[in-house]
Amino acid sequence: MANNSAVSEEFSTLPISIPALPSYPVPATHYVYLRRNAPKIATPDDSRSLYLANVPVDSTEAHFRALFSSLVGAGRFESITFEHDRKSVKISHEPAQAERLAKHHKKRKREEEELQHKKEEAAAELPDTWTRELHRSGSSAIALLADEKSVDSVLKAVKRLKKSKTYPIWGEGVKSGVPTFGSQWLKAHNKLSYPGNDAVQAMVDAYFTVFNRKEEEAQQLAKRLRNEPDEDGFVMVTRGSRNAPARRDEAEEAKQKMLDRQQKKKDEMQDFYRFQLREKRKADQLELLKRFDEDRKKVQAMREKRGKFRPEA
Repeated sequence: MANNSAVSEEFSTLPISIPALPSYPVPATHYVYLRRNAPKIATPDDSRSLYLANVPVDSTEAHFRALFSSLVGAGRFESITFEHDRKSVKISHEPAQAERLAKHHKKRKREEEELQHKKEEAAAELPDTWTRELHRSGSSAIALLADEKSVDSVLKAVKRLKKSKTYPIWGEGVKSGVPTFGSQWLKAHNKLSYPGNDAVQAMVDAYFTVFNRKEEEAQQLAKRLRNEPDEDGFVMVTRGSRNAPARRDEAEEAKQKMLDRQQKKKDEMQDFYRFQLREKRKADQLELLKRFDEDRKKVQAMREKRGKFRPEA
């Protein structure tokens, strides 16, 4: 109970009326919980964004645009990012060796070649098989509004809903163009899941074109890195011929050593005069301590000599 009260104090509750559907002919009320967005890693847009929890499973950007327009008027809502969009990771077509070493490859390519590579990678992507995506039950989203004032207006409008008891209707005001669910949705999925032999063959060809290009680039880079000498001027001999491509871990290790040597040389050049100044200060300090010790010994000798002096009677 204490935990639920803490949640209710932090979040504002936005009740939404779900109209009756042919598949479920009973109206219902869905509750969305929202608060100011405060992630662990701050971003420039945090002040004008809202964190939404327990979004409906059939949520789309059009649904939330219509919802916020009914609360605070049009023009306040900009976009929304769902939990699945934030966690999704793009599948890479690069070989493991190429993917790990590509970030060290600093050679610039011509714009035409780069554009061609992007087209090949886009052609290798698998097509979407769903015309509209369902979200996981209880998932979250980040709504981006026009400004911080719009966030305050939304939170105030949500508080007023408790008194009026008139909840916004989910899907009301959504413009046409949002794919519907039901049998049409499933039929479209079944059709998109079987694109045909020609389309599949084209994607496979594009995939292996990208894969082979990345693999060749990785082999050339790994071969160059294997020939980099270490700090003592030796080149590590590995299994296989010298012309064979290096293993991923060997290439990575050689590249890291090369980067460390370059950084070390750079630091040495930057700290050259700084090192001299530091050594000079250290020598001055030692000289000062030496003089201080000599003066201390002289004073001690004078005190001992004064103690032995006896005036004549």
